[in-house]
This record gives sequence, C-alpha cells and structure tokens, in this order.
Amino acid sequence: MTTYVALLHSIVLGPGKRLVMADLKAMVAALGFGDVRSWVATGNLIFEGEDEPLATIESRLEAAFGTRFGKHVDIILRTAQAWRRLAAQNPFPEGNSADIGIRVMRSPLGPDALSMLGRIATPGIVLAIADGDLWIDFGGKPSETKLLSHLTAKKLGIGTLRNANTVNALAAMLD
Repeated sequence: MTTYVALLHSIVLGPGKRLVMADLKAMVAALGFGDVRSWVATGNLIFEGEDEPLATIESRLEAAFGTRFGKHVDIILRTAQAWRRLAAQNPFPEGNSADIGIRVMRSPLGPDALSMLGRIATPGIVLAIADGDLWIDFGGKPSETKLLSHLTAKKLGIGTLRNANTVNALAAMLD
C-alpha cells in the first residue's frame, strides 16, 4: 500500500456552499481507498491505496468529485515520501510559517516562472523553486499582496497554494 497526500484546489462548490470534509472522505473511501483522513476543512487529505501513477489517481478523484459534487476541482497528489521531502525543502526555515506559501504544482515549474513572478513581487517577498514547487516568503500577510492574483493555473499551470503550517501538519500526520 502507498500513502498519498491530496490537495484540492478549491472546496467552494458555489456561492455560500462549501464542501464538508466528511463528504469528501466518504467519496474517497467509496473509490476503494483506505484510512482516509483530513487536515482541517480546507481540502487536504491523506489516504492509502494501491501503488498507481499519480495522474491516474488524480483523474479518478477529479472525475468522482465532479460526479458527486457537480463541479470540477483540480486535485494535486503526492506520495507520502514526496510530501515529506517537500516539507523538508523549505528554503525559508527562519520565516513565519503562516506567511510562507507553497504552490504545489502538478507539473514542475521552471526558472522562467521565478523571473516572471519576480517582476511582480513587491520588496520583501522572496521566491524560490524546489523540485518544481514554488515557495514564497511573503514577508507579511499573503492576502495583502497583489502577487496572489498571479498564482493562477492560466499563468503557472495546475497547482494549489498552502502555507508552511499546513505542509508541516500534513507531514506530521504521515508519521
């Protein structure tokens, strides 16, 4: 069995309607995955399943989500081993974890993304790429920067943003 970490890009199903984690866990269990658990109510899951290509499982999860909840949501998947490596690669270990964002990518980003975002980032924001994922030390509240509006699938590819606290919490759940 392989342990997986799944991140949903959004849990907003419509105006004023958010996904309930118990419903999401039930959907994943119905697909045959075991030991399904979540971290807070923001679309973070850990579960176990047969060793399959990540893209295959992502497609199954996304199709089931669309069928069950009536909306497509991108779901990014990592193995437990890859997730632990991601958490250990924090290039800003001295920063405030709540102000450090990680855009976990389906396909790795290249250095061109850093130069594009670097032109937009205000002073005090520091960017790095580790194994194709984008790390951002916002140097303050991420919601107070215009950089967030540029972290889109259209500009960067499919991915989803989490803070270092969430990344570390999920890693701790894997132990």
